[in-house]
Amino acid sequence: MADVMSGKKTTAAYRRIIIVGGGCYGSYYVRQLLRARDAGALSFDQLLVIDRHAECPVARSWPHERAVQIAVSEWNLFFDEYLSDAVRAGSRSADAIVPSPLMPHLMFDWLLRRARARWPERAVERRPLRRAPDVPWQRAMPSGSHVVSFAEWMCPVNCIEPAKCPVTKGPRSWSLPVAVRAYVEGEGAGQASPLAGPVIFHCEHRAYGVGMFDTQAVLDGDALVAEKAADDAADVLVATVSHCHGALDVLHVGRGHAA
Repeated sequence: MADVMSGKKTTAAYRRIIIVGGGCYGSYYVRQLLRARDAGALSFDQLLVIDRHAECPVARSWPHERAVQIAVSEWNLFFDEYLSDAVRAGSRSADAIVPSPLMPHLMFDWLLRRARARWPERAVERRPLRRAPDVPWQRAMPSGSHVVSFAEWMCPVNCIEPAKCPVTKGPRSWSLPVAVRAYVEGEGAGQASPLAGPVIFHCEHRAYGVGMFDTQAVLDGDALVAEKAADDAADVLVATVSHCHGALDVLHVGRGHAA
């Protein structure tokens, strides 16, 4: 980034960066983020890695790095406490979240639990997409999540989704955040109950090949669900996506006890 007035380069600064999983992916993210910090590409006070095991690979690899801490917890239990604390704090969060490519749709699951706690008398559930999105590859998972991709090939594990695709060698003319917004717009025209949202958690590659989204985006998503379903039933599309890959879910909030 650059300061337009002074022309000086500025560095993204985070209080905490939350990393989901302390295994092989988490180890890669920690290594890259420490390198990025040492190179001045970004700054942070803490890398907080969530894993069920205190002696996960991250803990064994960086036992003396003060910035690296392990939160021994199940992922959903951690986010219940962490995100609820962030809501109660009431200020703009300076944290970010690094998702794992193999994790379930954790942010949707938290929004679902929040909605159930907010409206215990109403039906709150995950629902399938109303129609298949227009992407080259997709699959409905047993969990109910709909996973999508613009890639019909095996992507490099460390791809940062540049403007020129490293596989096709041509321009990357696609972006899932754009496609998701278009999908919701298409489900609104002429519909008796238009699809609301979308809530988008855009995992952007910010430094040294590590993708993340801001914690504040999750809090804003929760506020949007609260707004859209405040007075009536609502279906809200929730998407955790990069430019090329992602997971989509519909959060349904019914009227009273009726679905």
